[in-house]
Amino acid sequence: MEKATIQKRLADAIRKRREALDFSQEGFADAIGMHRAYYGSIELGKKNLTVFTLSRVAAGLKWDIATLSKHAGV
Repeated sequence: MEKATIQKRLADAIRKRREALDFSQEGFADAIGMHRAYYGSIELGKKNLTVFTLSRVAAGLKWDIATLSKHAGV
């Protein structure tokens, strides 16, 4: 699987979960201590996330990395 495909799948899963938790992008970014613009680029699939950043996002979504990966199909 290509890097861009993985990033897009993760981005889509992150966005869907954030919306299901009824967070705005800005509210979620604030909750996990991340700049809104940076977080927005994650949801667009433009960032190649480190394990640490992926862990922060997953924790904010009330998931672990394995669950996020499963929902993203990666």
